[in-house]
Amino acid sequence: MQINFRTIACWAAISLAGLAASHAQTAVTHSFLATGGETRIVDGDGKTIWKYPGSTRDGFVLPNGNLLLAVSKGKDYPGGAVVEVKRDLTKVFEFNGTQSEVNTAQALPNGNIMLTEAGAKPRILEVNREGKIVVEVPLQCQNTNHHMESRMARKLPNGNYLVPQLFDKVVREYTPKGEIVWEFKTPAEPKDSWPFTAIRLANGNTLVNCTHGNLVVEVDAAGKIVWQLSNADLPDKLLNDPCGAQRLPNGNTVICSYAIGAKRTKLLEVTPDKKVVWSFSEEKGPGIHEVQILDTNGKPLDGAVMK
Repeated sequence: MQINFRTIACWAAISLAGLAASHAQTAVTHSFLATGGETRIVDGDGKTIWKYPGSTRDGFVLPNGNLLLAVSKGKDYPGGAVVEVKRDLTKVFEFNGTQSEVNTAQALPNGNIMLTEAGAKPRILEVNREGKIVVEVPLQCQNTNHHMESRMARKLPNGNYLVPQLFDKVVREYTPKGEIVWEFKTPAEPKDSWPFTAIRLANGNTLVNCTHGNLVVEVDAAGKIVWQLSNADLPDKLLNDPCGAQRLPNGNTVICSYAIGAKRTKLLEVTPDKKVVWSFSEEKGPGIHEVQILDTNGKPLDGAVMK
């Protein structure tokens, strides 16, 4: 039998090309909104396609395409603010914070805006589109350090509010009357496992990012940890001050490394079995405080935004 090595080489090349094409087709890409020192939308190729000229704490791309942003305190907003802007930066809503800073902005189904104010009287507010306060819920937390009172609070479908309280090292669920009906105390170790993001999942569990502890946990209704992620689970130290997060419809979790992880990693996506399937890194620029994934491989995400 005569072996045609040229034919074998040709078929090998075709096979390798097929494998490469298959890999290219399955490679994950995301476009996303990033808030923090830079506020921008990044496309699937990693190119910034929109910018807001200011630092922000939290934010959402709304169904109408506008951006709702919790703006960091500064010269223009001494107490922070919530603004809604069009893509051309035309402002269509503004609420100025009255205390130290504003850390949360969430659009509600009834048209109101929910936000948190940090200061001597830490509180959740709901304001209507005219900027009038229609709901006020005081927070039970330390207020010696205003900046470390609370972070990514969210109003839940049941009408309650889920609030991470950093220096208190606890996530609490408040009723509109200010009653605490559920809480989860973050682990004593690693040290400084301050809760930053708390996401109530569809199954009733809660996903919590624990900043300086470089730890992410998912807990059940009883507060038992049923899943966790640390750098020990990863191929490198990609977690460095995990602040923002999002649970995707496919069950994967996207995590911000605000202080920037190994290889300048700012975002990573992990599967439930802790496999890294996507990451975002840059040679320059600040870390990402909070993120909203907008699409996967060009297809917009379905369902409620779990962030």
